[in-house]
Amino acid sequence: MIVNLDQYNQRDMAEWIDAEQAMAILGVRAQTLYAYVSRGRVGASAHPDDPRRSLYRASDVAALAARKARGRRAADVAAEAIAWGEPVLPSAITTIIDGRLWYRGQDAVDLARMHSLEQVARLLRGGHGAPLKSPESRKPKKGETPRARLFSTLAARAGIDPPARGRAPLALAMEAAGLLEAAADAVAGAIGEGSIHQRLGSAWSLDGTGADLVRRALVLLADHELNASTFAVRVAASTGASLAASGLAGLAALSGPLHGGMAARVEMFVDEAARRGPAKAVADRLAQGAAMPGFDHPLYPDGDPRAEALLAAFKVPAPLAALREATEATTGLRPNIDFALVALSRALALPADAPFSLFAVGRMAGWHAHAIEQLQTGKLIRPRARYVGTRPTS
Repeated sequence: MIVNLDQYNQRDMAEWIDAEQAMAILGVRAQTLYAYVSRGRVGASAHPDDPRRSLYRASDVAALAARKARGRRAADVAAEAIAWGEPVLPSAITTIIDGRLWYRGQDAVDLARMHSLEQVARLLRGGHGAPLKSPESRKPKKGETPRARLFSTLAARAGIDPPARGRAPLALAMEAAGLLEAAADAVAGAIGEGSIHQRLGSAWSLDGTGADLVRRALVLLADHELNASTFAVRVAASTGASLAASGLAGLAALSGPLHGGMAARVEMFVDEAARRGPAKAVADRLAQGAAMPGFDHPLYPDGDPRAEALLAAFKVPAPLAALREATEATTGLRPNIDFALVALSRALALPADAPFSLFAVGRMAGWHAHAIEQLQTGKLIRPRARYVGTRPTS
């Protein structure tokens, strides 16, 4: 259906409209409309006459349609680039094309079938062959939780390691390999032997099959282009900071609830579905205009390939399988890597916060690659702010 957008300006439209009207104005399908709601771009509310249906804030729909229809100024493009927008800096490490994730031109899903995190880490750094081994192992710092040990270990190294700027590439590669192992040992709580997935598997009392699933997850998490934590790493690295300091910047960004902490929100959604039933939990969230944690990803409109690959490798626990079925049937949204990590953690009976631990250790590989790549540019990342405050007076 073709709709004249001029008929739908914010003054003439009612405050709330139904799904059919919203889809017609935006020219999208139901799944896309639900995605806009889950990302907070369109407000939603329960229909007063039918709680199974939702109404959508007309002003949000009109504003979104107007943005799609008009050209954008350079300042607007730059501002929107910060939030799922256009690329903001060049990189040869990772890209997402046609719904697939590529590490240095190789499909991440294919790499996850047989490679270790150490091998993929070297690939991301631009190397080939056997992974580098650190010449020394340092006992991880003390802490009551893996997260606490990760932070304290990186912080201690950041306080003593030399700046990375001007150092030889091989020295940086060796340091990166050591930091990756230190992160794994911090999660495990002790210095271990063997590959990183074997160390974590041993710490978590997993058999060979379970450890191999950890390996797959780590590889799929190794990098994801220029996300929030990786951007933080590159900003720190652009100053010449040590790899440990850059990694610490990434870890700080990862700890937020909208990034590596998303698993906690997925856990809440799963528990909510267990109490109220999956269909009711999904319907209530739709009526409230709330997001579906663990589902949808702006970069993968047809589904997150990392989640698909990981979920296909083990039997998903029944409560999560039921929630997945209800969410997909109602909204068309498919699970993302956060849902897959929670499902894996429950299937293997991993410790609390294991999704974050897997995320942090896996992503450390990509962080180091991006830090080294940024150092090689020799440039400081220093964007300008578009001032919107009170105009100064002379």
